Amino acid sequence: MTASQYVNADTTLPTRQSFIDGAYVASTSGETFECINPATNRKVCDVEQAGEAEIEQAVASARRGFELWSQMSATDRQRILLKAVGILRERNDELGHLDTLDTGKPIAETTTEDIVTGADVIEFYAGVAPAISGETIDFPGEGFARMKREPLGVTAAIGAWNYPMQIAMWKSALALATGNAMIFKPAEVTPLSATVLAEIYLEAGVPPGVFNVVQGDARVGAALVAHPGIAKVSLTGEAATGKIIMANAATTLKKVTLELGGKSPIIVFDDADLESARNAALTNNFYSTGQVCSNGTRVFVQRGVYEAFLDGVAERVAAIKVGDPFDPDTMIGSLVSAEHFDKVMRYMKLAMD
Repeated sequence: MTASQYVNADTTLPTRQSFIDGAYVASTSGETFECINPATNRKVCDVEQAGEAEIEQAVASARRGFELWSQMSATDRQRILLKAVGILRERNDELGHLDTLDTGKPIAETTTEDIVTGADVIEFYAGVAPAISGETIDFPGEGFARMKREPLGVTAAIGAWNYPMQIAMWKSALALATGNAMIFKPAEVTPLSATVLAEIYLEAGVPPGVFNVVQGDARVGAALVAHPGIAKVSLTGEAATGKIIMANAATTLKKVTLELGGKSPIIVFDDADLESARNAALTNNFYSTGQVCSNGTRVFVQRGVYEAFLDGVAERVAAIKVGDPFDPDTMIGSLVSAEHFDKVMRYMKLAMD
């Protein structure tokens, strides 16, 4: 694919569906929602909301895929995943453009970090998997215990909207490398790239069903959390959602991994290197349009260096280029949705008041 064929700000796409058992699947729910380009507020495509039938189909397919995938040797899984890494790197710019269309993030970020670091993580865990081993513990006398690490089975992962492709790669990397199957639900406002990852895994040789994608809102996530056929749930999202998932997963004793939102502080003391502190504050507040859970979005500066710290900050902020996220010189694109924009503006007003 040439650069001129990548998606751009004016791109419209066919209706997006869930990807189950190696193929796109029409939804039985009868519901659709819109994928909006946040930079232009134009509709990119319709997305079919997965229904109960698709959830059941995804779990059954994942179980079949797991039975095959988990029986492969770790080196065979490694070989397949490394092939996927190669495809991801070949298609890096194409996938970066897709994430920019989906999120409004600058193309300078999505093509240099998001896909790159996701592929790096898959490569790392593919390399680690063959070295995973058990342990034997000797007891007094002739007794001993042997511990063997085995895959859990079918897992579910719920992604976030700020790094849609990267999070899908990060969550699937270790799960697939260790022999598990995964059903991934992308955030409904960023539904475009996860199914492309599913296509790439399939192309690389991952069996159908091992990585399924179901599209939809919180109802789809809730159905995955409640399903008795799923052994573990992973979420990247806000703390309130994490509390709900942890409580609901407890009813079926599911394992849970939560990566939740944060409000991290930067603290600048009198003896700090002020130029380094300014760089850290600017990077941690404006990178990825400020939409990162680990950003240092509260900056506390000791009184003795407060004025000196502020010197040059306003000028540097004014020099940050805000604009079309497909422009390679843009440093800040759009926020991910109109709803999120309104939320940010409310918080800004509260801060200024």
